[in-house]
Order: sequence, then structure tokens, then C-alpha cells
Amino acid sequence: MKKTLKYLIITTITFFNANLFAQNVHFVQNGVIEFEKRSNMYAIIKKKINKENESWYGPAFDQYKKNFPQFKVSKSSLSFTKDRSLYKWTSPEETMSNNWATRDLFADLKNTIATDFNTQTSTSQKRVYEETYLVKDSLRKINWKITDETREIAGYECRRANAVIMDSIYVVAYYTNQIAVSGGPESFTGLPGMILGLAVPHENMTWFATKVTEVTVPEKDLTAPVKGKPTTNAALGKIVAGALKDWGSEALSASKVFNF
Repeated sequence: MKKTLKYLIITTITFFNANLFAQNVHFVQNGVIEFEKRSNMYAIIKKKINKENESWYGPAFDQYKKNFPQFKVSKSSLSFTKDRSLYKWTSPEETMSNNWATRDLFADLKNTIATDFNTQTSTSQKRVYEETYLVKDSLRKINWKITDETREIAGYECRRANAVIMDSIYVVAYYTNQIAVSGGPESFTGLPGMILGLAVPHENMTWFATKVTEVTVPEKDLTAPVKGKPTTNAALGKIVAGALKDWGSEALSASKVFNF
């Protein structure tokens, strides 16, 4: 009887404390997140060297390593409310981008993406070589696998989730449920909280939040882009495939970048 009573008391106290803690947790629903994208250029360039080009690409790579840092760093931001978000790039073009060795479609990718969480749609402004497209479509459906792994990002405890998109691109995301918005950088959504960390390991790239500011976001800071040829994801895929039909094996890689 005493053991039962003791158990009931402990259970009651634990339940009370858990409820008290839950009531005191503050969930962010609007603000601005600053992201840093890091592209491992040494790894990216090294993978492009093969037997056909190593005679000239190899020496160029060695020279590149002497003059440029390993990581190309770009800054972006995500303004958000519980209903909408706008992801855009805040840093100017890197000075090293004029060097041919630094040119990589994935590393240089700079989409502007407006997301409407109520309608589950997005408007993405994408630069495809010399053309700018305005892609309006539903949000990408991602089959996330949530794990028990956690890490702290920008002061928030985040949980890891894994997924494969476009059949072959492995993605790792870290999200926090302390920010009660199912958004994230680029076109990544669908987790029970905000994505503060994103990695595409096989492409040697990461996006990690460096700062989260809870602030009221003006309507103008959530305005979707309007410049570009209107299209959808499926239609853009066909456009890119047609433009790259003579590129051989490189076409598949480029197509995935523009549909990322």
C-alpha cells in the first residue's frame, strides 16, 4: 500500500512539473533566421577530375588550393510567420566566382522562395543559365525519417531527420519544435518545426542557421518574387532536359540542381 501511494505521489509530481514546464515553453512563430551556406570546393572540384581531363584540371586544382579557401561561404535569410515565409540571399556574389574553377551549379545556386503554409504552395524564382523562371507549384512532399540524434544550432536544440529527394539526393535536416513553423531554407518543409540545419553530404554542402531573431515581420518582407517566366516544376524539368539533351552524363546532374 505504501509503495502504491509513493508511486502515485511521484507520478502526480512528475505530471505536474511536466505541465508546468510545457506552459512555460515559448514557441516562436515569427522572425528572421540568418543562414550560412558552406560549399566544400576542394571536394567538389576534386570529383570533377577524371582520366580525360586530369592533365590540365589537376594542375589547375593544385593552383586553386594555393589561392582560395576550402569553403565557399554564402549568406541567406528566411523571414517567416506562422502562415508564410520568404527565403532569399543576402550576400553579394563572391569575388572568387569569376575564377572558372569555382563555378559549380550547386554551389552557385541562389533561388528566392516564397512559401504559403496555408495553401501548401510556393513561388520560386530560379535562374537557369541566362533565363529567369517563376515556378509556382505545390510544396515538395518529403518522406522524412526522424531520428533520436540531436544537436544545438543557433541556441536551439534540434532533432535530426533524413530523406532522399529526386530519387537519389540524400538530405539531412535538423529541426526545432521551439519554432512552431514547418519551414526551412531553400524548398525544404514538412517537419514538425523549423529546419535550422540542412546538409547534402554527397554534394558537399551545408546550410546552417547562425542567428534567429524573433521579431514582427513586415508584409513587404514576405512578398513573393514576380520577375521571371511563369512555369511549374514539371514544366521546368522538361525545359531543362531539352536544353541539356546533348550534355550526356552532365545533364542529369545539372537537371537535379535546377529542380532542387
